[in-house]
Amino acid sequence: MPIDQKSPIRNHLLSRLSEKDLALLLPKMQVVPLKLRQEIETPGEALKHVYFLESGIASMMASLPRARDLEVGLFGRDGMSGSALLQYDDRSAYRTVVQMSGSAFRIDASDLVEALSVSEPMKVLLTRFARALSIQVGSTAIANGHSKLEDRLARWVLLAHDRVDGDSMFFTHEHLARMLGVRRAGVTVALHVLEGKGLIRSKRSEIVVLDREGLMELADGAYGLAEEESVRLTGWSLRQTQQCC
Repeated sequence: MPIDQKSPIRNHLLSRLSEKDLALLLPKMQVVPLKLRQEIETPGEALKHVYFLESGIASMMASLPRARDLEVGLFGRDGMSGSALLQYDDRSAYRTVVQMSGSAFRIDASDLVEALSVSEPMKVLLTRFARALSIQVGSTAIANGHSKLEDRLARWVLLAHDRVDGDSMFFTHEHLARMLGVRRAGVTVALHVLEGKGLIRSKRSEIVVLDREGLMELADGAYGLAEEESVRLTGWSLRQTQQCC
């Protein structure tokens, strides 16, 4: 779909570019829908396109044999796929999959690389996002290794909540189990714990956030550091800025 340059840009990175830098990208971009479970990066394959999300959420999935997948990072309208290009690589180590449908500005990877060679400010901003994403990946590793399941679920709900409008999100128990690398039954128990504490309401694949501060407390430090760094590095205004920064 052609881009209406009069419409407001919701992607945070694109919104922070100068008109001159946007002019390098927008004529080569298309607005495309993002469908649930759509794979936008495949490990080991050269990157063909880069997606700057306007809405929706994409998850970076690490895989082991026998379908042992685990989410190691996620992004929404705060960022972009293809961050490997900012590190002089043309492929991702992770499978990146749409976990909440939405839309994105899509550009050929070669066109983005060409624009980066022309604009140093663009290169700096996108590289700073890649840095923030790598910090989030590290925080996810710490949470997976040291946090209880209900604490990890609280962190994940907060990460998703940061990237959607409103307080309601739709994810099945199977989806959450895949993201957290646990059994569905474990997710069901953890959701009951969060509901029992009055932090969320969960019904028919819908999660409604009721108490963000309570979720942050339950996450027990697993949420906050990476988010503060994202604010510092890219200037993104998160929901939790007033609480954590």
